[in-house]
Amino acid sequence: MFVHPQFDPVAIHLGPLAIRWYGLMYLIAFALFFVLGRYRLRQPLFVGQTGMTARDLEDLLFYGALGVVLGGRLGYVLFYKPGYYLEHPLEVFAVWQGGMAFHGGLLGVIAATLIYCRRRSLEFWRVIDFVAPLVPIGLAAGRLGNFINGELWGRPTDVAWAVVFPQAGDALGRHPSQLYQFAGEGLLLFIILWRYSAVPRRPGQVAGMFLIGYGVLRFVAEFAREPDAFLGTVTLGLTMGQLLCLPMLAFGLWLLLRRTRS
Repeated sequence: MFVHPQFDPVAIHLGPLAIRWYGLMYLIAFALFFVLGRYRLRQPLFVGQTGMTARDLEDLLFYGALGVVLGGRLGYVLFYKPGYYLEHPLEVFAVWQGGMAFHGGLLGVIAATLIYCRRRSLEFWRVIDFVAPLVPIGLAAGRLGNFINGELWGRPTDVAWAVVFPQAGDALGRHPSQLYQFAGEGLLLFIILWRYSAVPRRPGQVAGMFLIGYGVLRFVAEFAREPDAFLGTVTLGLTMGQLLCLPMLAFGLWLLLRRTRS
């Protein structure tokens, strides 16, 4: 059993400017998206397939960043605490207090990509298939940030690698669920999608595989992750995160089946 070292939440001090770990992880995620995207644009399989240029990738990253932040915040407000924010509407904008939801961020990215593709006359399914394999490595960075911050800890357990999170207010050994998600939704899903997209696929297939892969891995990881204290399990012993994965899985399967028909 290990004790979480309770890292300093500030990663870098630049004079009066303090860069926190989670913000740094966002920067790393966006940087990896751009570097890997530039690499893929140079590969023969993707040359001309999306119609994108390096400048398009920069612009798409900007749109996607807005989609992540706005969608992630609105998703948290609507999926997790609608009643609270209905009573305290001004706190919707208090993002410094925390509160982001992946599923909302995903919807935000999809909406931002759709808007960008329409503005630039690009084929949405080709672009979203190009983007999908670049996302998991950013998710890995985010989960690592969760672990460093000692947040979103796991459920109590007696496994040998259990971690005591003093931030939880007790001395219980818990699953390091942030690291499970780092390895699963992050690294493993990145490898799967990178290899899956390395051969020609019909439009929508890579996106469908992303939805299925993330949906399954997140659903499983939630069994080791402590449910939100204010919400707990929602129904049938499932968490909100698990329930939100179900439509992802359904839509991902629909994409694969629909797009593979001749």
